[in-house]
Amino acid sequence: MAHILFMRLAGPMQSWGTMSRFTRRDTGKEPSKSGVIGLICAAMGIDREDDHNDGLRKLVDARLGIRVLRQGDMKSDYHTASNIAKAEKGTKDTELSTRFYLSDADFIAALESDDQRLLERVHDALKQPKWQLFLGRKAFVPSLPVYFADDAAIIDSSKGLKEELANDELLSRLGISYDKKRQDDPQRLVIEDPQGSEVRSDVPLSFAERRFTIRRVATSFVDIKGGDNNGTIS
Repeated sequence: MAHILFMRLAGPMQSWGTMSRFTRRDTGKEPSKSGVIGLICAAMGIDREDDHNDGLRKLVDARLGIRVLRQGDMKSDYHTASNIAKAEKGTKDTELSTRFYLSDADFIAALESDDQRLLERVHDALKQPKWQLFLGRKAFVPSLPVYFADDAAIIDSSKGLKEELANDELLSRLGISYDKKRQDDPQRLVIEDPQGSEVRSDVPLSFAERRFTIRRVATSFVDIKGGDNNGTIS
């Protein structure tokens, strides 16, 4: 039986870039797998140089699902940085860059794994993180606790990641009150799926060397109003 850990990723600013590394820094519309794993590694105290850490490898193998409570607005900042190292030698005085981020976004992230003990360790670490937690950039800190209550954070599931994230009772079970002004309707689900139609290059092979491989995801929607069960999935 699979086990699923739920997390809350909410903040005034978030950035989940997967494509750019230079002067134009992107952000995805949902948290990336590398970003979520990086946050967990910070909580557990796994160093970015420790590519062979057993916990890190198990996190990479876990499936990720995202429920978009509020996708927020995409915005950008104009940055300058000084004393930037050159590829060949020395430094240059100033580097200009445009950096995109999500404003006022709110997500539920779910990790599915057969290793219940691993998810329990992650949950404990999120409550007492070893290092600072941030939402894609060090300046972007969560506005709400990343963890849920002990009796709701981890579940045993025979249904699967998509079905659990689409469950009509999920928000109330996690203690999230629905506010039409503050949450999107319908809500988007982005589920890691080998048969998914979209390819994303955000599975970390090495944080130290910034190497990533691909995964596939499938997108669907949860309509949380109307219907016999007060919600439908499409």
